[in-house]
Amino acid sequence: MQSTVFIVGAVLMVIGAAMGMIARGVAPYVFAIGALAFVAMQVLQRYEGENFTIQRLRRIMLFSDVLLIVVAALMFADHGNPFGLDQLTWLNYVHNNWVVVLLIAAVIQLYTVYRIDAELQKEAKKR
Repeated sequence: MQSTVFIVGAVLMVIGAAMGMIARGVAPYVFAIGALAFVAMQVLQRYEGENFTIQRLRRIMLFSDVLLIVVAALMFADHGNPFGLDQLTWLNYVHNNWVVVLLIAAVIQLYTVYRIDAELQKEAKKR
């Protein structure tokens, strides 16, 4: 069940990000639902071992999960000026900057997933 929710969440995030340029009204909702499902499943995964490297990588992965939630918030904020900023400031710091945060979160996710997998394989070989 968790694997299904995890995969559905990831697919919804991809669809929501792609829709961000096409169907801007629905995209934040699709992305937010996907991000919440994806992040919830990653938070539920535990590592009970003693490997400090894996523990550190898990913390980095959780940081990227927070960034995914920030992306969803920025996608909602992109539809108007909810912060009451002047137009120039809003355009410079909020408008479409969710793409940059999404890129950072995706790179961190990729890095941590591959590094955790390599560390787990290395740990399994020691046994």
